[in-house]
Amino acid sequence: MTTDDVMARTEQQDNPTRGRWWLVAAALLLQFSIGAVYAWSVFSKALTVAEPFQLSKLEGALPFEVTIGMIFIGSYIGGRLQDKKGPRLVALMGGIIYAVGIILASFSHNRGQLWLLVLSYGVIGGFGLGFAYIVPIAMLQKWFPDKRGLITGLAVGGFGFGAVLTSPIAQGLIDSNKDVPTKAFLPLGIGYLILSLIGASFFRNPPSGYQVPGFSPATSGPVVDSGKDYTEKEALRTPQWYLLMTILALNVTAGIALISQAAASATDIAGYTKAGAAGLVGALAIFNGGGRIVWAVVSDHTGRMPAFAAMLGLQGICLLAIPHASSAVLFFILAAVIYLCYGGGFGTMPATAGDYFGVRHAGAIYGLMILGWSLGGIIGPFIISGLIGGAKNYTLGYTVIAVIALASMVLTVITKIPRTRNDVREGVLGDEAAKTT
Repeated sequence: MTTDDVMARTEQQDNPTRGRWWLVAAALLLQFSIGAVYAWSVFSKALTVAEPFQLSKLEGALPFEVTIGMIFIGSYIGGRLQDKKGPRLVALMGGIIYAVGIILASFSHNRGQLWLLVLSYGVIGGFGLGFAYIVPIAMLQKWFPDKRGLITGLAVGGFGFGAVLTSPIAQGLIDSNKDVPTKAFLPLGIGYLILSLIGASFFRNPPSGYQVPGFSPATSGPVVDSGKDYTEKEALRTPQWYLLMTILALNVTAGIALISQAAASATDIAGYTKAGAAGLVGALAIFNGGGRIVWAVVSDHTGRMPAFAAMLGLQGICLLAIPHASSAVLFFILAAVIYLCYGGGFGTMPATAGDYFGVRHAGAIYGLMILGWSLGGIIGPFIISGLIGGAKNYTLGYTVIAVIALASMVLTVITKIPRTRNDVREGVLGDEAAKTT
């Protein structure tokens, strides 16, 4: 028996929930550090104007795009490993890999070394990010079965707020060395490493047989627990897993379409100055982070699918209106709602997956589901940039994305929680089938 097991068993006998909120604080330290990836726009802008680089917009976006693509690979491998080895080792490894990638990015000093920036920040950093990202989400659901929505919202909310905290620090470091802005990655990488190691060192799973006093999984009401722990293979044999992944992908597609065009849209549609548009993007990041907590909590009271229906519907309505928002205030309000709903998908989906498939194998099941994030992160910007084009046809672009979001609401109606093991074999969608098995 390890020292962790002895400590955990003692806590279980004394007070089974003792110390679990400290694990939330530890998780936030890790999530703040890896969430700094959303501050890439600060570097992208600097790399397009710094004389040794002078990257095109496409080149400036490449490291970030590679990072988002690698998150899925890292989260799937990290999720499977943490289900077997526990959260601490995997979180420490992920934090180290991520920090090493950021530190190595500081050695890219000119345009000719763009490959190094893509390899270090994109491939290595993105893999480490995904490796670490999934761990606190899976771990905290096991500690907080009674507050699943709130706790996953907090876990990924820290990730969303990472850019809010990092952006001004990164900008200050860049301003101190404008010719080679990548040098800012060295102190940032060291800082990320310290935060990650401190946070991850406290991670642990609850002891065997852990229960929250007075809590039992709900069998009726807005949020219902399947009452079963599906394995990864069993989850993948249900249509629900694919429906949930698709809902996540479509929610990401809708939100990131605006995110990828936010600064340019604010300037061209609502008349923001370049400085004003940059400030707007920074302010909207707060709604991205806040939405992860707000919608996760809302879903605890309304149910998961009604919450997703509201997120997709609100995004659709706001996307229809935003090309016509010539007022700076109206543009901000519409964009804030979209950012809020975009972030809300990340806060609500881990709890949804936990309700549907249990939390014992949450690392592998939700880690693989993050494929939806990567797909949406590619599809949304691709569609919107192609439709807007050089003619700046914002009405066409945002209208098409709005229709996609509104049509996606149908999926929230047909997606029901698996009720029996027969659902796994027969591919039944939900409650009605359970009544006949």
